[in-house]
Amino acid sequence: MEPRPRDDETDDERLDRELDQLLQELRVAMPGVQVLFAFLLAVPFQERFEQVTEFQRDVYFGTLLASAVASALFIAPTAYHRMMFRGRDKPRLVRISSQLALAGIAALAIAMNGAILLVTDVLFQDTTVVITTVLTSLLFLGLWFALGIARRMSNERSRDS
Repeated sequence: MEPRPRDDETDDERLDRELDQLLQELRVAMPGVQVLFAFLLAVPFQERFEQVTEFQRDVYFGTLLASAVASALFIAPTAYHRMMFRGRDKPRLVRISSQLALAGIAALAIAMNGAILLVTDVLFQDTTVVITTVLTSLLFLGLWFALGIARRMSNERSRDS
C-alpha cells in the first residue's frame, strides 16, 4: 500500500520526506544493533565461555549471525542510495530501502531474543528460560509488528467503508 500524498506536496517532495523519515528511523535502530553485535563479538573471549553447553553455543552463534544480518540490512539502504545516487529512481529506492529496514527489524528482534535466551539459559532453570523468551518474543512481535499491522488493517477497512 502506497502512502497517501499530502495535498500540499508533489510526488518528489513526498519521496524526499519518506526517504528522510526512513533514514531517521534507521539512525534510531543502528546503535542498538551495533551495541548488541559488539557485545556478542566479545563474549567468546571471556574465560567462562568455555563452560557453555552445546545449546548455548548454538544460540550464541545464531544470535551473532542474526545481529550481523540486522546490521547488513540496516546499512544496505545507505549503500543502495549511494549506488543509485542521481539515478532518478527514488520510488524504487524508497520502496526497497523500506523493505530492507523491515527485514532488519525482524533480524534485530531475532538477535535480541537470542541474547535473552542465551543469558536466561545461563542464569536460570528451564521454566524461567521458556517463559522469559516467549514473553519477550511476544513483546517484540506485538510492539514492532502487530501494532502497525493492526492499525494498517483498520485504516484500510475505514477507507473501504
